[in-house]
Amino acid sequence: MLGDVSVTRVIEWTGRIRTVADMVPDSTPAGRAALGPPFRDPADDGYRCAIQTWVLRSVGRTILVDTGAGNDRDRPQIPTFDHLQTPFLENLARAGVRPEDVDVVVNTHVHYDHVGWNTRYDDGHWVPTFPNATYVIPRVDHDYFDPVNEHRRPAPVTDADRLRRRGSHLVFGDSVRPVVQAGLVTLWEDRYVIDRNLSLEPAPGHTPGSSVLRLRSKGDRALFVGDILHSPVQIAEPDANSCFCEDAGAARTTRRRLLAEAAEERTLVVPAHFPGHGAAEVRARGDGYEITRWAGFRPVGESAPAERG
Repeated sequence: MLGDVSVTRVIEWTGRIRTVADMVPDSTPAGRAALGPPFRDPADDGYRCAIQTWVLRSVGRTILVDTGAGNDRDRPQIPTFDHLQTPFLENLARAGVRPEDVDVVVNTHVHYDHVGWNTRYDDGHWVPTFPNATYVIPRVDHDYFDPVNEHRRPAPVTDADRLRRRGSHLVFGDSVRPVVQAGLVTLWEDRYVIDRNLSLEPAPGHTPGSSVLRLRSKGDRALFVGDILHSPVQIAEPDANSCFCEDAGAARTTRRRLLAEAAEERTLVVPAHFPGHGAAEVRARGDGYEITRWAGFRPVGESAPAERG
Protein backbone atom coordinates (compact mmCIF):
# COMPACT_ATOMS: atom_id res chain seq x y z
CA MET A 1 0.00 0.00 0.00
CA LEU A 2 1.11 3.52 -0.81
CA GLY A 3 -1.32 5.70 1.10
CA ASP A 4 -4.77 4.65 -0.08
CA VAL A 5 -3.44 3.04 -3.28
CA SER A 6 -2.62 -0.64 -3.52
CA VAL A 7 0.16 -1.56 -5.96
CA THR A 8 0.55 -5.02 -7.47
CA ARG A 9 3.33 -6.00 -9.85
CA VAL A 10 2.33 -8.49 -12.58
CA ILE A 11 5.11 -10.04 -14.65
CA GLU A 12 4.72 -10.81 -18.34
CA TRP A 13 8.30 -11.83 -19.18
CA THR A 14 11.78 -11.79 -17.68
CA GLY A 15 15.05 -12.58 -19.38
CA ARG A 16 18.08 -11.29 -21.18
CA ILE A 17 18.06 -8.72 -23.98
CA ARG A 18 21.39 -7.64 -25.52
CA THR A 19 24.11 -6.48 -23.12
CA VAL A 20 24.09 -3.57 -20.70
CA ALA A 21 26.68 -1.83 -22.92
CA ASP A 22 24.31 -2.21 -25.90
CA MET A 23 21.27 -1.16 -23.93
CA VAL A 24 22.85 1.85 -22.19
CA PRO A 25 25.70 2.78 -24.53
CA ASP A 26 26.52 6.01 -22.67
CA SER A 27 27.24 4.15 -19.43
CA THR A 28 30.79 3.56 -18.18
CA PRO A 29 32.46 0.14 -17.75
CA ALA A 30 32.81 0.85 -14.02
CA GLY A 31 29.12 1.73 -13.72
CA ARG A 32 28.07 -1.44 -15.51
CA ALA A 33 30.42 -3.61 -13.45
CA ALA A 34 28.80 -2.30 -10.25
CA LEU A 35 25.42 -3.79 -11.21
CA GLY A 36 24.34 -6.88 -9.31
CA PRO A 37 23.06 -10.17 -10.78
CA PRO A 38 19.36 -9.24 -10.98
CA PHE A 39 20.28 -6.59 -13.56
CA ARG A 40 23.45 -7.85 -15.24
CA ASP A 41 25.18 -11.15 -15.92
CA PRO A 42 28.78 -10.48 -14.87
CA ALA A 43 30.09 -13.24 -17.15
CA ASP A 44 29.20 -11.42 -20.37
CA ASP A 45 27.51 -8.10 -19.43
CA GLY A 46 24.09 -9.52 -20.29
CA TYR A 47 21.24 -7.06 -19.64
CA ARG A 48 18.43 -8.61 -17.65
CA CYS A 49 14.97 -7.17 -18.08
CA ALA A 50 11.44 -7.53 -16.74
CA ILE A 51 8.39 -6.69 -18.80
CA GLN A 52 5.60 -6.06 -16.35
CA THR A 53 2.39 -4.23 -15.60
CA TRP A 54 1.72 -2.27 -12.44
CA VAL A 55 -1.84 -2.75 -11.17
CA LEU A 56 -3.09 0.15 -9.07
CA ARG A 57 -6.33 0.14 -7.13
CA SER A 58 -7.38 3.66 -6.24
CA VAL A 59 -10.71 5.30 -5.35
CA GLY A 60 -12.60 2.12 -6.19
CA ARG A 61 -11.08 1.69 -9.66
CA THR A 62 -8.50 -0.64 -11.20
CA ILE A 63 -5.74 1.02 -13.22
CA LEU A 64 -3.07 -0.73 -15.31
CA VAL A 65 0.22 1.07 -15.94
CA ASP A 66 1.62 -0.21 -19.26
CA THR A 67 0.53 -3.45 -20.87
CA GLY A 68 3.69 -5.25 -21.92
CA ALA A 69 4.54 -6.87 -25.24
CA GLY A 70 1.46 -9.03 -25.89
CA ASN A 71 1.00 -12.41 -27.55
CA ASP A 72 0.74 -13.40 -31.22
CA ARG A 73 2.36 -10.27 -32.73
CA ASP A 74 4.63 -9.79 -35.72
CA ARG A 75 7.75 -8.17 -34.27
CA PRO A 76 10.50 -8.50 -36.88
CA GLN A 77 12.42 -5.64 -35.25
CA ILE A 78 12.92 -7.65 -32.04
CA PRO A 79 12.85 -11.43 -32.63
CA THR A 80 12.71 -12.28 -28.91
CA PHE A 81 9.12 -11.00 -28.85
CA ASP A 82 8.04 -12.11 -32.30
CA HIS A 83 4.86 -14.20 -31.80
CA LEU A 84 5.48 -14.25 -28.07
CA GLN A 85 3.36 -16.53 -25.92
CA THR A 86 3.10 -15.83 -22.19
CA PRO A 87 0.46 -16.49 -19.49
CA PHE A 88 0.06 -12.77 -18.81
CA LEU A 89 -3.73 -12.81 -18.55
CA GLU A 90 -3.50 -15.77 -16.20
CA ASN A 91 -0.99 -13.86 -14.09
CA LEU A 92 -3.34 -10.88 -14.08
CA ALA A 93 -6.13 -13.19 -12.89
CA ARG A 94 -3.88 -14.42 -10.08
CA ALA A 95 -3.65 -10.78 -9.01
CA GLY A 96 -7.46 -10.70 -8.87
CA VAL A 97 -7.99 -8.79 -12.12
CA ARG A 98 -10.21 -9.95 -14.98
CA PRO A 99 -10.04 -8.00 -18.25
CA GLU A 100 -13.55 -6.67 -17.76
CA ASP A 101 -12.60 -5.33 -14.29
CA VAL A 102 -10.08 -2.80 -15.61
CA ASP A 103 -11.25 0.81 -15.56
CA VAL A 104 -8.17 2.67 -16.85
CA VAL A 105 -5.20 1.60 -18.97
CA VAL A 106 -2.21 3.94 -18.92
CA ASN A 107 0.33 3.70 -21.73
CA THR A 108 3.30 5.77 -20.55
CA HIS A 109 4.50 5.87 -24.16
CA VAL A 110 3.90 4.10 -27.47
CA HIS A 111 6.61 1.43 -27.66
CA TYR A 112 5.91 -2.25 -28.36
CA ASP A 113 6.59 -3.40 -24.78
CA HIS A 114 4.20 -0.87 -23.22
CA VAL A 115 1.09 -1.24 -25.39
CA GLY A 116 1.05 -4.93 -26.35
CA TRP A 117 -1.80 -6.21 -24.22
CA ASN A 118 -3.98 -3.25 -25.18
CA THR A 119 -5.43 -5.78 -27.59
CA ARG A 120 -5.73 -9.52 -28.12
CA TYR A 121 -6.13 -11.57 -31.29
CA ASP A 122 -9.64 -12.94 -31.74
CA ASP A 123 -10.98 -14.67 -34.84
CA GLY A 124 -8.69 -12.82 -37.23
CA HIS A 125 -9.00 -9.40 -35.61
CA TRP A 126 -7.26 -7.34 -32.94
CA VAL A 127 -9.83 -6.43 -30.30
CA PRO A 128 -9.49 -4.50 -27.02
CA THR A 129 -8.33 -6.75 -24.18
CA PHE A 130 -9.97 -4.50 -21.58
CA PRO A 131 -13.36 -3.67 -23.07
CA ASN A 132 -14.63 -1.49 -20.23
CA ALA A 133 -11.47 0.58 -19.81
CA THR A 134 -10.49 4.07 -20.86
CA TYR A 135 -7.10 3.84 -22.55
CA VAL A 136 -5.08 6.95 -21.68
CA ILE A 137 -2.35 7.68 -24.26
CA PRO A 138 -0.13 10.77 -24.67
CA ARG A 139 -1.37 12.64 -27.73
CA VAL A 140 2.18 13.55 -28.77
CA ASP A 141 3.21 9.90 -28.98
CA HIS A 142 -0.02 8.84 -30.66
CA ASP A 143 0.45 11.41 -33.39
CA TYR A 144 4.19 10.78 -33.73
CA PHE A 145 3.86 7.01 -34.20
CA ASP A 146 0.70 7.06 -36.33
CA PRO A 147 1.87 5.99 -39.81
CA VAL A 148 -0.29 8.71 -41.40
CA ASN A 149 2.21 11.20 -39.95
CA GLU A 150 5.25 9.33 -41.26
CA HIS A 151 6.43 12.44 -43.09
CA ARG A 152 7.02 14.19 -39.75
CA ARG A 153 9.60 11.65 -38.59
CA PRO A 154 13.27 11.48 -39.63
CA ALA A 155 13.68 9.32 -42.73
CA PRO A 156 15.25 5.91 -42.03
CA VAL A 157 18.80 5.64 -43.35
CA THR A 158 20.03 2.10 -42.70
CA ASP A 159 18.36 -1.28 -43.11
CA ALA A 160 18.12 -1.46 -39.31
CA ASP A 161 16.33 1.90 -39.31
CA ARG A 162 13.88 0.67 -41.91
CA LEU A 163 13.21 -2.52 -39.92
CA ARG A 164 12.52 -0.51 -36.76
CA ARG A 165 10.20 1.79 -38.70
CA ARG A 166 8.26 -1.16 -40.10
CA GLY A 167 8.07 -2.53 -36.58
CA SER A 168 6.64 0.70 -35.18
CA HIS A 169 3.95 0.65 -37.88
CA LEU A 170 3.02 -2.90 -36.87
CA VAL A 171 2.84 -1.88 -33.20
CA PHE A 172 0.51 0.99 -33.97
CA GLY A 173 -1.64 -1.19 -36.20
CA ASP A 174 -2.18 -4.09 -33.81
CA SER A 175 -1.97 -2.40 -30.39
CA VAL A 176 -3.05 1.24 -30.73
CA ARG A 177 -5.35 1.77 -33.72
CA PRO A 178 -7.86 -0.95 -32.65
CA VAL A 179 -8.54 0.69 -29.28
CA VAL A 180 -8.81 4.10 -30.96
CA GLN A 181 -11.32 2.72 -33.45
CA ALA A 182 -13.27 1.14 -30.59
CA GLY A 183 -13.73 4.60 -29.06
CA LEU A 184 -11.87 3.68 -25.88
CA VAL A 185 -8.95 6.12 -26.08
CA THR A 186 -8.44 9.46 -24.36
CA LEU A 187 -5.52 11.43 -25.80
CA TRP A 188 -4.06 13.86 -23.29
CA GLU A 189 -1.62 16.77 -23.26
CA ASP A 190 0.05 18.88 -20.55
CA ARG A 191 -1.40 16.95 -17.58
CA TYR A 192 -4.05 14.34 -17.00
CA VAL A 193 -5.71 13.71 -13.62
CA ILE A 194 -6.92 10.16 -13.05
CA ASP A 195 -8.19 10.72 -9.50
CA ARG A 196 -7.18 12.46 -6.27
CA ASN A 197 -4.18 10.12 -5.90
CA LEU A 198 -2.91 9.71 -9.46
CA SER A 199 -1.97 12.01 -12.32
CA LEU A 200 0.06 11.93 -15.53
CA GLU A 201 2.55 14.49 -16.80
CA PRO A 202 4.95 14.75 -19.75
CA ALA A 203 8.50 13.43 -19.45
CA PRO A 204 9.85 13.77 -23.01
CA GLY A 205 13.06 12.42 -24.44
CA HIS A 206 12.80 8.65 -24.56
CA THR A 207 9.95 9.28 -26.99
CA PRO A 208 8.46 12.69 -27.81
CA GLY A 209 5.41 11.94 -25.68
CA SER A 210 6.91 9.87 -22.87
CA SER A 211 5.10 10.43 -19.59
CA VAL A 212 5.27 9.56 -15.91
CA LEU A 213 2.48 8.66 -13.54
CA ARG A 214 2.64 10.47 -10.21
CA LEU A 215 1.16 8.90 -7.04
CA ARG A 216 0.56 11.05 -3.98
CA SER A 217 -1.57 9.69 -1.17
CA LYS A 218 -1.46 10.27 2.61
CA GLY A 219 2.17 11.38 2.53
CA ASP A 220 3.38 8.52 0.32
CA ARG A 221 4.85 9.37 -3.07
CA ALA A 222 5.83 7.34 -6.11
CA LEU A 223 6.81 8.06 -9.70
CA PHE A 224 6.09 5.39 -12.30
CA VAL A 225 8.74 6.51 -14.77
CA GLY A 226 8.31 4.11 -17.70
CA ASP A 227 11.52 3.96 -19.72
CA ILE A 228 13.16 7.05 -18.26
CA LEU A 229 15.29 4.37 -16.56
CA HIS A 230 16.11 1.02 -18.15
CA SER A 231 18.88 0.05 -15.73
CA PRO A 232 20.13 1.12 -12.28
CA VAL A 233 23.36 2.26 -13.95
CA GLN A 234 21.34 5.28 -15.12
CA ILE A 235 20.69 6.23 -11.48
CA ALA A 236 24.42 6.45 -10.79
CA GLU A 237 25.04 7.97 -14.24
CA PRO A 238 21.97 10.08 -15.12
CA ASP A 239 23.42 11.29 -18.41
CA ALA A 240 23.58 7.73 -19.74
CA ASN A 241 20.72 7.27 -22.20
CA SER A 242 19.35 3.98 -23.44
CA CYS A 243 19.84 3.04 -27.08
CA PHE A 244 16.11 3.71 -27.61
CA CYS A 245 16.02 7.34 -26.44
CA GLU A 246 14.91 9.42 -29.42
CA ASP A 247 15.96 12.86 -28.14
CA ALA A 248 19.21 12.45 -26.20
CA GLY A 249 19.28 15.92 -24.68
CA ALA A 250 15.66 15.91 -23.56
CA ALA A 251 16.01 12.40 -22.12
CA ARG A 252 18.97 13.46 -19.96
CA THR A 253 17.18 16.59 -18.78
CA THR A 254 14.04 14.63 -17.86
CA ARG A 255 16.00 11.91 -16.06
CA ARG A 256 17.98 14.39 -13.98
CA ARG A 257 14.86 16.39 -13.11
CA LEU A 258 12.93 13.36 -11.92
CA LEU A 259 15.81 11.83 -9.96
CA ALA A 260 16.49 15.17 -8.25
CA GLU A 261 12.84 15.39 -7.23
CA ALA A 262 12.77 11.78 -6.05
CA ALA A 263 15.88 12.29 -3.93
CA GLU A 264 14.63 15.52 -2.39
CA GLU A 265 11.12 14.29 -1.59
CA ARG A 266 11.94 10.62 -0.83
CA THR A 267 9.73 9.53 -3.69
CA LEU A 268 9.70 5.87 -4.68
CA VAL A 269 11.02 5.48 -8.25
CA VAL A 270 9.19 2.74 -10.18
CA PRO A 271 10.74 1.98 -13.60
CA ALA A 272 9.04 -0.20 -16.18
CA HIS A 273 11.74 -2.84 -16.61
CA PHE A 274 13.70 -3.36 -13.39
CA PRO A 275 13.78 -7.02 -12.33
CA GLY A 276 14.71 -7.90 -8.74
CA HIS A 277 12.81 -5.69 -6.32
CA GLY A 278 11.46 -3.45 -9.05
CA ALA A 279 11.49 -0.02 -7.38
CA ALA A 280 13.72 2.04 -5.11
CA GLU A 281 14.30 5.24 -3.17
CA VAL A 282 17.37 7.28 -4.12
CA ARG A 283 19.61 10.03 -2.78
CA ALA A 284 22.14 12.34 -4.39
CA ARG A 285 25.75 11.19 -4.58
CA GLY A 286 28.38 13.19 -6.43
CA ASP A 287 27.15 13.97 -9.93
CA GLY A 288 24.56 11.21 -9.77
CA TYR A 289 22.41 9.26 -7.35
CA GLU A 290 22.48 6.04 -5.40
CA ILE A 291 19.83 3.63 -4.18
CA THR A 292 19.07 3.84 -0.47
CA ARG A 293 16.24 1.32 -0.19
CA TRP A 294 14.60 -1.26 -2.40
CA ALA A 295 10.82 -1.54 -2.28
CA GLY A 296 10.81 -5.32 -2.28
CA PHE A 297 7.72 -6.00 -4.40
CA ARG A 298 6.87 -9.70 -4.69
CA PRO A 299 5.82 -10.05 -8.33
CA VAL A 300 2.89 -12.07 -9.55
CA GLY A 301 4.23 -14.37 -12.25
CA GLU A 302 7.59 -15.45 -10.80
CA SER A 303 9.20 -16.34 -7.50
CA ALA A 304 10.19 -13.70 -4.96
CA PRO A 305 13.30 -11.71 -5.91
CA ALA A 306 16.65 -12.33 -4.26
CA GLU A 307 17.93 -9.76 -1.77
CA ARG A 308 20.79 -8.39 -3.85
CA GLY A 309 21.63 -5.85 -6.49
